[in-house]
Amino acid sequence: MKIQDIMTETVKACHPDANLAEAVALMWEGDCGTLPVVADGGKLVGILTDRDIAIALGTQNKRPSDIQVREVMAGEVSACYPGEEIHGALKTMREEKVRRLPVVSDEGVLQGIISVNDVALHAEKIDGHKTTALTYEDLVNTFKAICEHRHPKEERELSSKTAAQ
Repeated sequence: MKIQDIMTETVKACHPDANLAEAVALMWEGDCGTLPVVADGGKLVGILTDRDIAIALGTQNKRPSDIQVREVMAGEVSACYPGEEIHGALKTMREEKVRRLPVVSDEGVLQGIISVNDVALHAEKIDGHKTTALTYEDLVNTFKAICEHRHPKEERELSSKTAAQ
């Protein structure tokens, strides 16, 4: 099964120069918690989550309209391609511990997004004689990997110690 077969093509996205108030309005309008960040021409340059916004607002003494998306977005973002097999996207989701991946063209232009919700709606049970390209087991294994606890404070402390050496 290809990503293009199950991805969501109509996606809300924002520009890096937008402010967080505008981004939140887009999330509300699109009933989503993630916005791909695209430059002029639609090229993917980052991703912004509702968590990124909450942390920025909780740690900065600024109004949402005074913080640009570029200040809080993740600039390094994993993506996938429409013609790619779904299992490649699931592997990336497991490794990166993310629930959504932007789908881009070969030129890096946003084409859509694929989420674990899309995968869940297309997964099928293996029944003795029938197997499908996307199984419940694939989905559960991906969820388990995504949900594995991270230890960000310990990772930051380890990074600091390594950098000091």
